[in-house]
Amino acid sequence: MTPRSILFVDHADALGGAEQSLLLLMTYLDRSRWQPQLVAPPGQLAGEAVAAGIPVHVQPLPRLRGSSRSLLDLWKQARCISQTAREIGAALIHSNTVRATAYASFAARLASIPLVWHMRDFWLSETEPAAKWSDRLGKYLFCSTAGRVVTNSRAVAAHLPCAKSASVLHNGIDLSHFDPAQYTADNRADICNAAGFPLDAPIVGMIGRTRPWKGQDAFLQMAGQLTAAVPDCHFLIVGGDPFGVQDDYEARLLELRSQPGLEGRVHWTGQLADVRPPLAAMDLFVHPGAPEPFGLVNIEAMAMGKPVVAFGHGALPEIVLHEETGLLAQPGDTAALTASVSRLLRDPVLSRSMGRAGRLRVQEHFRIERTVNQLEELYQKLVESE
Repeated sequence: MTPRSILFVDHADALGGAEQSLLLLMTYLDRSRWQPQLVAPPGQLAGEAVAAGIPVHVQPLPRLRGSSRSLLDLWKQARCISQTAREIGAALIHSNTVRATAYASFAARLASIPLVWHMRDFWLSETEPAAKWSDRLGKYLFCSTAGRVVTNSRAVAAHLPCAKSASVLHNGIDLSHFDPAQYTADNRADICNAAGFPLDAPIVGMIGRTRPWKGQDAFLQMAGQLTAAVPDCHFLIVGGDPFGVQDDYEARLLELRSQPGLEGRVHWTGQLADVRPPLAAMDLFVHPGAPEPFGLVNIEAMAMGKPVVAFGHGALPEIVLHEETGLLAQPGDTAALTASVSRLLRDPVLSRSMGRAGRLRVQEHFRIERTVNQLEELYQKLVESE
């Protein structure tokens, strides 16, 4: 049987969580049934796809919001995508980001093939918009033009006008890639030496892009509170700003890091290509940010056998089982977050038990093979209905 071509579209040149998930989806598709191809601008995403053996059609997808050329760009780039879809005989187009969907929905109409809209965020903009009517209108238009709508969590689906018909496919990871057994005491020693931490110090960590909604400020506030209860605790922050946003957030974090009691206790690694070594070195993982559409790093931490402490909003209750794989604190309550971290640091037996339960939960619910199987079933139903 000749595999059917699927044309994926993503606007990003760097690798965020949405792009990492897309690469895994494309890589794990059954190539005897489906042939993934990608439309993306030049950059890291396109390069990683090529390295994975996925044909890439390099094409810029300029920002549309606020651009005087938005209509011209939309028409020009959508025509290019539709032409590519026809040339490869694509069975459908799968858009992975909001900007990509603006182009792909038009392209799918031009090529007369179905669109799968993969919605991975609460809003059509990066942050919650002041004018909700435009967000609702855009979502309504995308819902009406897509043959299928896929979301990465029930929390995201709840923000859509087509929530009842949306398919929820939780993000998955390659569990074999996150194996805590591969990391020994030498790994922890390397991390501690690089950070200037004592080898026997409890390490509490977080991972995320250096953006306000990821919660590095709340993490540092929690760290300042925790030092009174657990004075030997040290803190590891992993993450940078791969998309190059210029604002004063990092400066504010550096100021928080210098608060009394935290001198020499906080190490900020910046952006890392591989988060497994720092995850392996942590005693527990904290996710202190705003409501997450999903939060891939939480299942990565669970896969590495780490208990997760997080605010219980967004998609986190779909990932972390309270009192089983971690602890969920009242959203925005930094004192409750601190108390939860303190509890696990004072009870290492409970902490290790939650870590083992977390890895088991990832194995049962968040493996990439499971996500891809669900996606392939959706594809099959969609192409059969055409």
